[in-house]
Amino acid sequence: MLPIGSHPVWHPVFETLAYAAGYAVFRRLRARDGDVVREPQRWTVLAAAAVGALLGSRLLGLAEQWPTVDAAWHTGQLIWLMFSPGGKTIVGGLLGGWLGVEIVKKISGIRRRTGDLFALPLCVGIAVGRIGCFLAGLADDTYGKPTSLPWAVDLGDGIGRHPVQIYEIAFLVLVGLLLSIRRPLAEGARFRIFVASYLAWRVVIDFLKPQLLIYSLNLIQWSCLAGLLFLAVGWLRNRKGLDESTAD
Repeated sequence: MLPIGSHPVWHPVFETLAYAAGYAVFRRLRARDGDVVREPQRWTVLAAAAVGALLGSRLLGLAEQWPTVDAAWHTGQLIWLMFSPGGKTIVGGLLGGWLGVEIVKKISGIRRRTGDLFALPLCVGIAVGRIGCFLAGLADDTYGKPTSLPWAVDLGDGIGRHPVQIYEIAFLVLVGLLLSIRRPLAEGARFRIFVASYLAWRVVIDFLKPQLLIYSLNLIQWSCLAGLLFLAVGWLRNRKGLDESTAD
């Protein structure tokens, strides 16, 4: 068992580094590969992604902690809880940002697939942020269940746990390497590969986290399944459209 301890002071540091690293990768890819939308449209898409991610992350994070929200409601501390640090989820941010972009694209009449430039930056940003989650230990809600495996980590309570954040970092590195391979793909495919991979990963890895379950799954897992279902429906619709155009 590896003694790690809990160091919550590092969480905001690596959260800030995650945003900076993700944006740096985005700018580099955009300068190297160009963009499918014009400058004003890209900034509109970025703004929609940021607002949607912020709202989605917070809302799903609070929903995941419903007993705490309910207690805050009855004690008159709900407003404080809404604006307190913590209580955010990556899955909520990913789904919220995606929804925000789709809404703005519909309003603005943007018909191109705009997500490919986000795929690798998201891999990098989430991986860097997970370092902060790992160092925060018991102060963060992402720690793993107890285990007797030799690489278990002690976060300060003397209990060996799965280092689930390290598992996720390794997974993101693998996905990032695959996405970095410069091969021809349909527009939007890289983003959808990332989203599908990450949501599927979270369905699996969250079984190793001590979370409140609803019909054998936690709220994050149900959200991931909903996102995967939406992706599958979109893929089938696109496939049907391609088949019809080929028949014509």
